[in-house]
Amino acid sequence: MKLIDFQDSRPIYEQIVENFKMQIYKGILREGDQMPSVRSLAVELSTNPNTVQKAYAELERQGFIYTVKGRGNFVKGRDLLVEGKKSELVKEIVRLFTEAHEIGLSLEELVEEIKKHLDKLGEGKHD
Repeated sequence: MKLIDFQDSRPIYEQIVENFKMQIYKGILREGDQMPSVRSLAVELSTNPNTVQKAYAELERQGFIYTVKGRGNFVKGRDLLVEGKKSELVKEIVRLFTEAHEIGLSLEELVEEIKKHLDKLGEGKHD
């Protein structure tokens, strides 16, 4: 999986963090899986080991991985992470629906527009 897009304006460590988070959410990386070593990932990505270390520190701070001294970094359980993300998404959706309501858009209008966009996305998958 490609972890870095050099056309992306975000810092490299943030891209690494987001990509690993998505791999954990999707179940590609599972609880207890060992993360690549800082050094090997830095070589693979042609980036500075400090950048990878910064990404790992951020993943640990956010609760996605944990460190075992002398053994490396490992993936934490995903269930609590998914529940936390779901809660975060629901809050954001409620905020957006509230904002839409305040400017006069009905729930029905929004749902219809969302369905149209999802249908378009679905059509693109058949190519």
